[in-house]
Amino acid sequence: MSFVRLIFISVGLVLIWQAIILLTGVPHYILPGPLRVAEAAFTHAGSLFDHAMTTLFEIIAGLLLGTLLGASSALSMIASFSLKRWLLPVLVISQAIPVFALAPLLVIWLGYGMSSKIAMAVLIIFFPVTAAFYDGLRSIEPEWLELAQVMNAKPLAVIRHIRMPAALPSFASGLRVATAVAPIGAVVGEWVGSSKGLGFYMLHANARMQIDIMFAALAVLAIVALALYFIVDRAMIKIVYWQKEEKEEESKV
Repeated sequence: MSFVRLIFISVGLVLIWQAIILLTGVPHYILPGPLRVAEAAFTHAGSLFDHAMTTLFEIIAGLLLGTLLGASSALSMIASFSLKRWLLPVLVISQAIPVFALAPLLVIWLGYGMSSKIAMAVLIIFFPVTAAFYDGLRSIEPEWLELAQVMNAKPLAVIRHIRMPAALPSFASGLRVATAVAPIGAVVGEWVGSSKGLGFYMLHANARMQIDIMFAALAVLAIVALALYFIVDRAMIKIVYWQKEEKEEESKV
């Protein structure tokens, strides 16, 4: 998605938003207009920035830890069948239990600080990274593995020089999904219990019926999430550069 296309989409959504208000006559304390929300964002820019930085730190920390944990789990499962038998059920259980149901427990165990929010983000990020990377690691051309076996390559060498490079496109896809869902964990954790962050700021505004400030915080959260996604997406394109070249060659055929 190009930046220009994103601008057109954003403008279109704002116009639809304003049209709904004009056609339905919905009061501003239920659905404030774009100008009212923009005014609230400008008036409370300082507070929004401070809370956004807290949420951004929680998202980035959760993304880094969740990616590291997920990649390590995928490599462990592909390196050892015994570890796979133990880790695969844990992976399934981690998704069978609703992550949102664990938020109150994490707040009790880890406190109202950033730790519980980062843990929530890690739990959400862990599965897509692990699943995508593991699928990529095991979806290798049999001829490559046969060639490595003929050359007497060691198992760790096969993982490092064959499986990991071939699995990078799958890992990139999983990381993109993880980046898109990472804000959910941080914000849900802030809703359950916190003293700072955009989720806390939205709850605080909701308690005071300041709906325009709620929408402003939501807009800032969307901007943060989109910016983080585009950064990760561009980084993955640079790392998995051959995938882009393959797509360009296919489009020419």
